[in-house]
Amino acid sequence: MRKIFREIALTLVMAIVIFLLLQATVQSFIIVGTSMQPNFQDRERILINKVVYRFDQPERGDVIIFHPGGDQEADYIKRIIGLPGESVEIKDGVVYIHEEDGNVFTLAEPYIAEAARRDFEGDTIPEDEYFVLGDNRNNSNDSRSPSVGTVPQEDIIGKAWLLIWPPGEWGLAAHYPLGEQLASSAE
Repeated sequence: MRKIFREIALTLVMAIVIFLLLQATVQSFIIVGTSMQPNFQDRERILINKVVYRFDQPERGDVIIFHPGGDQEADYIKRIIGLPGESVEIKDGVVYIHEEDGNVFTLAEPYIAEAARRDFEGDTIPEDEYFVLGDNRNNSNDSRSPSVGTVPQEDIIGKAWLLIWPPGEWGLAAHYPLGEQLASSAE
């Protein structure tokens, strides 16, 4: 009888440890709205990697889930465009990255279906904060809006990792690394 009790207790402890480990490292997220189309659709479900940014810094092109701050209750999903120390400008639908050293680059953006219709010029992105945009540039509440602004790293929940719903769409989230995005020097 003692052996059975010990096995049950060990099984319960292992189940609790596995549950807590999963809660600390992976989270499910349901996409609400169209701000990330064409890459992420309304009502799709993805898994978020919650530990990746404990070991590495967010990179341009990463799709992140974050708390938008203020009185917003729902978390947002957006793509990192600008890094700390840079500034972002959108002119005639083209995104320009102004680096700290004065270099200016345009972004090649294969992940958008339509360029932004309105121009934007941002301030220098503070340390440990990121400028984010939705892939659906003309229907997205993102860093261009004062209600969202730049995203402090501490507000980032994690990196979009795996699309899990609907079943026919399973696959890794589409991230575009820095090397693929810095297409050409504008100046």
